[in-house]
Amino acid sequence: MSDKYRVMLIDDEQSARNLMRGSIDWESVNMEVVGEAASGIEAINVIDDMKPDVVFVDISMPFMDGIEFTKIATSRYPQLIIIIMTAFDQFEYARKCVSLPVFEYMLKPIVRAEVLETLERAKKRLDSRPDSGWPQAADSSSEESTEMAPSTIDQIRRYIEDNYTDSKLNLTSVAQTFGFSASYLSRKFKQDTGKNFVEYLTECRMKRAMELAKSNMKMFSASNEVGIPDPNYFGRCFKKYTGQSYSDYASSVSK
Repeated sequence: MSDKYRVMLIDDEQSARNLMRGSIDWESVNMEVVGEAASGIEAINVIDDMKPDVVFVDISMPFMDGIEFTKIATSRYPQLIIIIMTAFDQFEYARKCVSLPVFEYMLKPIVRAEVLETLERAKKRLDSRPDSGWPQAADSSSEESTEMAPSTIDQIRRYIEDNYTDSKLNLTSVAQTFGFSASYLSRKFKQDTGKNFVEYLTECRMKRAMELAKSNMKMFSASNEVGIPDPNYFGRCFKKYTGQSYSDYASSVSK
């Protein structure tokens, strides 16, 4: 096939993500790394945009560990291939989670040959599927024949504005609430608003965060208040949106 399978790396250690990205010959298994996340919360927020076929996730991360991420991700995307990375002292804990649809558990530090062997098996499973595309894409054709009413996007925008403080709010949960597939809603939302869903959700959260910064609320509290309980991810979002760190912005507006 011409298109490469998409891989996402989730680990709170940048060095671990760099090692995975740089040491594996992804081309040899017809795969490419399309995105990273430093926590389960961050991953859930961006997974609809990344559209991975394979996810490597560390079992031990703050705010949402690899097990919790796997429960949420596989409930929404049953065909997603999850490979859990775990240190030796956590391996038995990981193996006890046998009810989860995990493709493989692998020990850290990684062994390149073992990762490639696991990826070869993952590739065989992906190759055997009738449609190896992102799981959400299959159910959009019937929706396209029934155009979404213009007022529906306005309703969805208001729904986001009313519920952005919920850390579990994302493209998929909103699509399910309104009875559309995530892929269809993603296209229509961008078409009608000029912004993708994650950009709009982040904008709602950051506008509120800027107000909280003016009141001198601590960053940890503000991140929870706006629905991003991972303060590291919150900090990156805030700086990208405002051009300043949360503390610098708070200092500048309080003078």
